[in-house]
Amino acid sequence: MKCFSVSKLATRSSLRFPLFVFPNNPISPAVFAADCFPSLPSRCRRFSVYSDASKSSLGRVSLSNRDKNLSTMAGAEEFVKGNVYPNGVAVITLDRPKALNAMNLDMDIKYKQILEEWESDPKVKCVLIEGSSRRAFCAGGDVKQITFKNTLSDMIEVFTAEYSLICKISEYRKPYISLMDGITMGFGIGLSGHGRYRVVTERTVLAMPENGIGLFPDVGFSYIAAQTPGGGSVGAYLGMTGKRISTPSDALYVGLGTHYVPSGNLGSLKEALLASTFSEDAHKDVTALLAKYSSNPESEAQLKLLLPQITSCFSADKSVKEIIEELKKHQQSSEAPVVEWANDALQGLGKGAPFSLCLTHNYFSRVASGYKHGNEFIALNGVMKTEYRIALRSSLRNDFAEGVRAVLIDKDQNPKWNPPSLDEVNPKEVEEVFEPLGPGIEELKV
Repeated sequence: MKCFSVSKLATRSSLRFPLFVFPNNPISPAVFAADCFPSLPSRCRRFSVYSDASKSSLGRVSLSNRDKNLSTMAGAEEFVKGNVYPNGVAVITLDRPKALNAMNLDMDIKYKQILEEWESDPKVKCVLIEGSSRRAFCAGGDVKQITFKNTLSDMIEVFTAEYSLICKISEYRKPYISLMDGITMGFGIGLSGHGRYRVVTERTVLAMPENGIGLFPDVGFSYIAAQTPGGGSVGAYLGMTGKRISTPSDALYVGLGTHYVPSGNLGSLKEALLASTFSEDAHKDVTALLAKYSSNPESEAQLKLLLPQITSCFSADKSVKEIIEELKKHQQSSEAPVVEWANDALQGLGKGAPFSLCLTHNYFSRVASGYKHGNEFIALNGVMKTEYRIALRSSLRNDFAEGVRAVLIDKDQNPKWNPPSLDEVNPKEVEEVFEPLGPGIEELKV
């Protein structure tokens, strides 16, 4: 789900995943987990079973109750600020700097509400998204909301809010401009990468590191990856290894950015936007303005130079173990940059949960093929419906709790994955993650 906020994490005791289905649903947690993973050994499912009394005290969270909670919504108002200027430029500012603007559930809901209001408002001509600090645009989703609010109904609420917001952004009719200055990871890429205009700077840092905490790169990144060079190989490489992109040239080459504007010119760009008079074609006006302030990166994209090697390793027809073997061959290259790249890629893969790596490879290959040949994955909405199934099931696995513990809580960087190796990953279990959800669990509606 993202590069999570680390500053306010739950204690280790909260890393448990009780699986309450909806209150009126008689399916027990154990039965639901078994339905989700019929061939998965029970030791790989992580959940707690509570009495009805404890269940009633822990499982009362609902969207309506949350809306009625004034203090919670006040927090969303504080962290997601929307302003409409006289010329029709509407600005969303993510203002949660202590958490690097990490998004929580209430922020997701508020963000989508603002976009919907502005889309139907004729006074609004375009939307600009920015972070409040130089450090980060958005570092991702806030893991605290899952470690503290860890019932199935809570997870459904979280992923529904996130994924419906992403779909809203992707189909937004008015110009949607993201100023991706600073850290832009996980859900930060979800908020920006599906928008029409994606401005990167020399300070932009992009990554999808979810495999390292036992999840998978979600927020529609598989759809972005399918459109990257090498028939999606570059995107698969980034998703599987968690490699950071830290140069504007690479960001533009991959397609995560559409324009490069030096950070020192962002203020001038915003001032010019706020001083603009818009015609009937706001997209044309925005395109012309961005062309005026954007420039070409000074360096060549390193990923472009490494494309032959990336394609040879991360093509869809290779298994994860074959990818590793191919990378080991590149370690013997006579070219120092290739050796360095191969070493770095192997190190990145080594941090991922074996099940997550196999799942990511399978999923990205499916989306890349579907995008090319035309099936349900040719559109983002189709991708997100499948991703919703994967997200719910992945968040129930022990690997997620263990990854959070090892990387973010204890920080021993020594997760005990289950299964512990690629050889022990059951392909059937990976396939089951893609199956339709069981009785009592609705599919994502977007």
